[in-house]
Amino acid sequence: MNRKYQKLLAAILPLIFGAAAVRAQNHPPRVEETKSRGAAAPRLAPAPLLLFGAIPVSTHSQEARKLTESALDSYENVMLDQSILQAQRAVDTDRNFALGNAVLAFTSRRTAPNPAALARAKALLPHATPDEQLMVRWMISIQDRNLLPAIASMNDLLKRYPKDKHVLYLTSSWLYSQQDYERSQKMMESVLGLDPNFPPVLNMLGYAYIEDGHPDPLKAVSMLKRYVEVQPTQPNPEDSLAEVLRYTGDDEGSLEHYRAALQIDHTFFTSQLGLGDTLTLMGRYDDARLEYDKAAKMADNKRDSMHASFQKALVFFWEGRTAEGRSTLAALAVEADEKKEPYAQFEIGLTSAMLAPDYASELQQLHAVEDRLQTKSDDDMAGAARGASLAAALCEEARIAARHGQTDVAEQAISKLAQAAAQSGDLLAGNNYETARGYLLVAQGNLPDAADELAASRRSPLAVQQLALTQTQLGDSIAAAESITQLKYQRAPTVEWFLVGHSRDFPR
Repeated sequence: MNRKYQKLLAAILPLIFGAAAVRAQNHPPRVEETKSRGAAAPRLAPAPLLLFGAIPVSTHSQEARKLTESALDSYENVMLDQSILQAQRAVDTDRNFALGNAVLAFTSRRTAPNPAALARAKALLPHATPDEQLMVRWMISIQDRNLLPAIASMNDLLKRYPKDKHVLYLTSSWLYSQQDYERSQKMMESVLGLDPNFPPVLNMLGYAYIEDGHPDPLKAVSMLKRYVEVQPTQPNPEDSLAEVLRYTGDDEGSLEHYRAALQIDHTFFTSQLGLGDTLTLMGRYDDARLEYDKAAKMADNKRDSMHASFQKALVFFWEGRTAEGRSTLAALAVEADEKKEPYAQFEIGLTSAMLAPDYASELQQLHAVEDRLQTKSDDDMAGAARGASLAAALCEEARIAARHGQTDVAEQAISKLAQAAAQSGDLLAGNNYETARGYLLVAQGNLPDAADELAASRRSPLAVQQLALTQTQLGDSIAAAESITQLKYQRAPTVEWFLVGHSRDFPR
């Protein structure tokens, strides 16, 4: 993560390890008994309902409170469809419940953004309880890509509830999504001190231990096996274990656990997709296609269905059949346009550009992707997702331009990234900005500064590969070995992983 925003988080978002770290948790207000003075006692307002037994909320409906709790619990346990349905029922029960609307917008943002719920949450914010306002403002700010209010709200909520595992988990998972792996990992470990068998944290730590700066595959796999033991009747533990086993190179183990997840729930899309992903990396291309076809049919939304078809199209490139791969991606792009599926439009557009036959073609396609993302649209892509997608496209523009000595083109992309990062405060935009600068600095021969900047994006195989090469050129063999280890555990059938392994075939 970039240093500017790392310092910002360090100053505003302290780690919570116990009551000694922050002021003691304030107790929710309670009604005190009053003594009669002869006159009729005033009618006392009912005590507020408490979310997870701790956080006062504005709704007077027990059903709405319970459904909102269930929605958050399902979200924590990666049951996203169920989470959205429960949040919708909460809003149907009490339309004026600010947190219910905020949770509905928050849980819907990844698949089918709900702008009406987001607008309703904003309008109801003044009517929420003070602590409820903190949680609502955090959820709103994340979706608006407004980092400072998000951090400030969650920081205040952490101070109020330093030992609430749900507050700690929501914070740590958000930090994880912002690629602040070390801080997220420490916070998740503190949750295990409160509840050693809290499933969401077991899941996230399984990934964190292999995706941080010093991957520990044995620890990651061990944590996910605990997750399976704690939730033996749920598919996601098996799915997570299967994915991490693939990162480690244990493909047979990966297939075994994806199939175990599907035995628990034969409609679990990510495991069906995961079978195709692992088989692709094993070189079992025909088998991979069959599994991707099943995944596309299994999907219950356009985004997932298109993604399965997209992954199937990439199989052509792994086989070395690039012409067929490009024509298949072109056909998928037409389908994505017809279905008005913005996530597929971006994914197909960016990948088609990165796999173009020459630099001029790639740059032309990248500009088309950029123009589409910058054009205001009524499509269903969430604002935060649009910003992250634009940052990724601009970073690729800078990478490929710098590689071909087009300094002015690279600098234009970097300038746009700097503006986006400054306006939104988004950490991912900041990471892409620094990575893009790193690519340009490599081209300019400033290797020490380039290494510093490239370290911002540890989850980009292309950036980590370039970082390792730069560190090798600097004679820093220890740092280069660490970067190569990080790269090793990013093994997935993505376009970046493909390009890392096929750089001689795509030297552009």
